[in-house]
This record gives sequence, structure tokens and C-alpha cells, in this order.
Amino acid sequence: MTLLRDILRRKIVMSNDDELLSGKFQPTPHLSNKHHMAIPWHDFFTNDNFTPASEANLIERAAIVGRIGLMMLSYGTGAWRVRDSMNIVARKLKMTCSVDIGLVSLEYTCMDAHHSYTQALSLPTTGVNTTKLSHMEQFIRDFDTHGDSMTIGDIHARLENIAHSKGNYAPWQVGLAAALACSAFVFLLGGGPVEMLCSFIGAGLGNYVRRKMSDRHITMFAGIGVAVAVACLSYLLSLTILQMGFDVSSRHEAGYIGAMLFVIPGFPFITSGLDLSKLDMRSGLERLAYAALIVVVATVVGWVVAMAVNLRPENFPTIALSPLAYLLLRLPASFCGVFGFSIMFNSTPKMAALAGLIGAVANTTRLELVDLTVIPAGAAAFIGAVIAGLLAWVVKKKVRYPQISITVPSIVIMVPGLYMYRAMYNIGLTSISVGALWFSKALMIIIFLPLGLITARILTDVKWRHNG
Repeated sequence: MTLLRDILRRKIVMSNDDELLSGKFQPTPHLSNKHHMAIPWHDFFTNDNFTPASEANLIERAAIVGRIGLMMLSYGTGAWRVRDSMNIVARKLKMTCSVDIGLVSLEYTCMDAHHSYTQALSLPTTGVNTTKLSHMEQFIRDFDTHGDSMTIGDIHARLENIAHSKGNYAPWQVGLAAALACSAFVFLLGGGPVEMLCSFIGAGLGNYVRRKMSDRHITMFAGIGVAVAVACLSYLLSLTILQMGFDVSSRHEAGYIGAMLFVIPGFPFITSGLDLSKLDMRSGLERLAYAALIVVVATVVGWVVAMAVNLRPENFPTIALSPLAYLLLRLPASFCGVFGFSIMFNSTPKMAALAGLIGAVANTTRLELVDLTVIPAGAAAFIGAVIAGLLAWVVKKKVRYPQISITVPSIVIMVPGLYMYRAMYNIGLTSISVGALWFSKALMIIIFLPLGLITARILTDVKWRHNG
């Protein structure tokens, strides 16, 4: 009976393979009504639990490779990691894979000894989910070890579980994470208790609204615009209440910029630099354009709110603290900022805590170098990013988390959101020279942050170090 079943199975597989490649076999399609039509993955494979994936027809094997690549792309990782994951799976399935990767789409061709199969796949939007990314990397490691024996049904069942797993946090928890991150961010920029408290309230409400709109699939422009407006107005309302009840100075208005810093596109900024360094030009430029678009929308909305309520971004009131006190306070503030940003990326608490510890060391080192030495801010950012990359490599060897999931959050707090906003504010007032000054300051830091991570990867990752 076993021999007969194997013979029948092989005949069915070979017959389906010939029919699929010749175009005669047409499975019943499951058509989507969405603008970005959902991909009916089950139409591409037989979904049995006894056929090893390596013995499936070319279309089924290629569909596995394509789905894995698209899932990796949707969780925010860079083009190099997407391609590497697809290559690992393709080798196990006895194919050659060539792929061109963008921000929300990829086109790939899978080839075996006799045929080739090409697909173009796309996503409706982009985002970051470090927990799902971690699950995908664990799946890739498992596949690399015993993918030869995994059946088509096993593979797609695991992918379905990862794809449909729920987020770790409710909207109010994500809002609280943004509140923690932005209040810590404001202190690191020079703000005091009043700015921290008002930023806590503004960022928390703003990111809560952003998450609720995202859950309802509201388009990016509307989500960011409304969230930033809510954050800025909540900050000003909180400050007005403090002024009425505690006679707080109006100079604390400058901190409202901190309430909108939760929209900083740290992941696309950093991964764009990493992709460009590996000559993934399409992905790198698209990610850079996406990040720049978010910054423009956020800063323009912040500028409009400032004009509407007659605000001017001034320097924070000076806080009388000794250098030692600043050092001791910057460590927990950096930890809290990175921890909050990591939670916003759906990291587990352990993953977020590890990223926070790395960020506390790297960011505090950067700030101390700027304050106590003559090293320029860009060079200090480079050193901080190198430290973050090296520490993340050590942590990855111990806990096997995706390196990008702990490096990027640890340096997002170094992205100069305040400089970018002031550049846009002054350009909006036609103070071009002042706006260009702030823009150049921001640009130098933005350039050096990915360069620092690239340097750390070259030093620690053999596969990254080579072009082949």
C-alpha cells in the first residue's frame, strides 16, 4: 500500500507540474475585493502533509520562496536580509533565485534545471514588526536545518501562524510606550520636568490616535497628520492647565516639538542606508523617500499648528545640573527612550529591554562626547552607532534575536527630529539661511548613523562583508 501510494503521489505531482507549466491546469481562484488585492496563496500549492517541499513542482516551490520574501519585507527588514532569506529557502528547494526588491514590492525569478518561473508581488503598505521578524528568522534557521523533510502543508501552516499572529500590545499600551519614549527624548534634548510631563501626555494621546487609525487602515498621510496635530495640541492644553494652576512659564512651549517625535521614521532611515551600502539602490532610495515623506508631513503639520496658536520653537530653559548628574540621568533616559520605541515596533519586553541597554550605553556615549570633547555631532553619532552595532552583535550571538531588531531601536533615539522640525519651521517662514543651518546639522547626523552600523556589520558579519 505504501509503495502504491508513493507511485500515485508522484504521478499526481508530475501531472500537476506539467499542467501548471503548460497553463492547462487552472485552480479555482479566490478573488480579493481590496484595492491592493490580497494574494490567494492556497491557490499556488496542493497543501498536503506528505509531499516534501523539495519534490513539489516549480510553481509551488517558487510560491514558498515568494511568500517568505514578501513576509520578511512586510515586517520592516532591509533588502539584504530579504534576499538572504529567499536564497536560503531556494537552495533547500533545489532552485536558483534572483530577486529585485523595493519598499513594498519585489519581483523574483526561480529557476531549476528545466524551467523558470517569475512573479511580481506587492504590499498595500509598509511597517515594522520586530516580533514577527524574529519568528521569521527562527523559521528560516529551522528550514535551513531540516527543510528537506518539511512538507508543503507544514511550511504554509507555520507561515500562516506567523502572518496571522496578533500584536503584543493594545493601542493604549503603544500610546504609553510613545509617551515614555518622547518624554525621555525631550530630557535628552535639554528639556526639564514640565516639558517631559507635557510631552508624555501629548505623545501618548497622539500615538494612541495613530494606532487606532492604523488599525482601521487609514492612509498614512491622514494618520500621521492627525496624530501629530493631536500630540501638539494635547501638549499645549496640558501646558495651559499647568500655567493656570502652577504659574508655569510660557518658555516651556518649546517642548511641544518633543510630543511629535514618535513619528520619526527610524527604521526606513537606517535600513535605507544599509541597502544603499549593498547596492540595493531601488530599495534604499525608496526607503529614503518614504522616510523623507513622513518627516515632511509631520513637520508641516507641526508648523501649521505652531502658526495657528502663535508658537515659536525656542531653546529649552537651562537646567542647572552638573556633568556627573547629566551622565547619571542620561543612562536611564536613553534606556527608557529606546525601550519605548522598541515597544512601538512590537518588540517583546525582553527584546525591548536588551535594545534599551544597548541604547543607554551608545547614546549616552554619544552625548558625552559632544559635551566633553571637540568631536562634532556627526562623528559622535558615528561612534555611538558603531558601539550599538557591536553590542547588538554580541547580544545576537547569545539570544539569536534579529540584529536589526535591536540595533535600529537603539539608535532611533539619535535621529535629530528636533533639528529637522526647526529646519522646516524656518523654511516655512522663508528664513532660508537659518533653515539650511538646521537642515545641515540634521543631515550630518543622519548620514553618519547608518555609516556606523555599516561599519559594525562589516567588522562582525562575514556574509555582509563580501559582495558575492
